[in-house]
Amino acid sequence: MPKLNSYLNFDGTAEEAFRFYQSVFGGEFVGGVMKMGNAPGTEHLTEDEKNRVMHIALPIGKDLLMASDIVPSMGHKLNQGNGNYISIFPESREEADRIFNGLSAGGEIEMPMEDQFWGDYFGSFKDKYGVYWMVNFSKDSGYEG
Repeated sequence: MPKLNSYLNFDGTAEEAFRFYQSVFGGEFVGGVMKMGNAPGTEHLTEDEKNRVMHIALPIGKDLLMASDIVPSMGHKLNQGNGNYISIFPESREEADRIFNGLSAGGEIEMPMEDQFWGDYFGSFKDKYGVYWMVNFSKDSGYEG
């Protein structure tokens, strides 16, 4: 079975966002924080672009949350939207609350954590970096993430 990991793009805030995510989930970045300026052939980039993240990865459970920053001088443009969510399946209600409260700080809550009609404990929000999240605890789902 192939492995599926989420990959996010930011406009100069990837490292800041991932340090925030690290404060909620813990763990260490896999391979450190790779910057654009460390790659060959990047002498033409501005100092801001050289300091942007080329790649960052944070283990969360068995998965990796990965990201990079866009490089405007290379024609990249970030379009934030609600077409994608990262869905987290904690192992307890307490962990669901901790993750929801931690990640939603400074963001916009769409649905607060509440028991839902389908039987799960669920909430959703957009974090302060424009990333959309769902937190879903179901002790009877059989899903192990």
